[in-house]
Amino acid sequence: MTAFDATTLLGLLAGKPRVLALGEPTHFEDALLDMRNDLFRELVEDHGYRTIAIESDCLLGLLVDDYVTTGAGDLDDVLARGISHEFGAGRGNRDLLRWMRAHNEGRPAADRVRFAGFDGPLEITGAAGPRQALTELHAYLAARVDVPVPAAALDELIGDDERWPDPAAMMDPSRSIGATPAAVRLRLIADDLAAVLEAQAPHLIATSTPDEWDRARLYGRTATGLMRYHRWMADDSPARIPALLGVRASMMAANLLALAERAPVLAFAHNSHLQRPQSSIRLGEHSSQWWSAGALTATRQSYAVVGTALGTIDRRGVGTPPPKTVEGLLYAMPGSRLLLDPHRLAADRSGPSPQRRVSPWFGYAPLDPAEVTGYDAIAFVKDC
Repeated sequence: MTAFDATTLLGLLAGKPRVLALGEPTHFEDALLDMRNDLFRELVEDHGYRTIAIESDCLLGLLVDDYVTTGAGDLDDVLARGISHEFGAGRGNRDLLRWMRAHNEGRPAADRVRFAGFDGPLEITGAAGPRQALTELHAYLAARVDVPVPAAALDELIGDDERWPDPAAMMDPSRSIGATPAAVRLRLIADDLAAVLEAQAPHLIATSTPDEWDRARLYGRTATGLMRYHRWMADDSPARIPALLGVRASMMAANLLALAERAPVLAFAHNSHLQRPQSSIRLGEHSSQWWSAGALTATRQSYAVVGTALGTIDRRGVGTPPPKTVEGLLYAMPGSRLLLDPHRLAADRSGPSPQRRVSPWFGYAPLDPAEVTGYDAIAFVKDC
């Protein structure tokens, strides 16, 4: 059995990818985050990766990046305000930020490891309003070039921020404000401001620091993506859920691609956001498919993805996997952590194809045996 370390992992891949993604089959398990932290630490220290991006709000992540690169702020506050989806509450992400800050202490800026959220400002129950993205983008442009709309008009159109993330709108499109005249107008303004950003790029780059330019592009991507997302939140057609999933994936992929322009990136998110085959989700009686952020990124950048499987989650009632599943085959191997070539795993197997494991808990998604070879490597954690 191979060793569980970064050198072994890179040896399973076809070269060193610019974006190296590690998936997880469930959230909030420290054993999975410990595994991620150990691998990512080695990949940063010994193999030149300089950005760690996780499934978290891309705008909030700026606060975390400031902390790990300069020490600005308090760790507890940064975890509470800088990481979305409640991911800042667990030990694993606290340990990650502590290590990143310690690693960066005393290093020149070019050698520091950066943090990024690569998700949009989105939650399962809704999406944030566009105020931060639009006003920051407007302010950046207005300081350097002529812009087609005054800042006061933005404020009036955005209105009360509490109107935007209404949780009821996820199940009831009529509760969304994404189709109101103000939202339609804001979507056009976001597109116009993003167009100015692109058209004036030579001047803007010449009059900005690299970080100012990067952040302006982030605000532009986020503003247009959010307005597109709110537009689909208000739609009542069968295309609504696939479109929402697609917009989110496109926003995530655009953020990964932008980060990869700057430095090699390590990405961490749910397997479904990173896999190459089409992802799917069932909501009630309906199933929706979409191309994940990883699949989209792979069309434009050097990309590899490690899918993670696990054996047990005792606190969730997920016991020893059945022996005829992928997880059962892995569970029978020695070691608490494994790294494997998925093609070798398939070649070494005799007898009928594995069955797909059925989870007793909705929050855990076992690997689909038909999609295992769509990963560049498989990581396995025996017990959580």
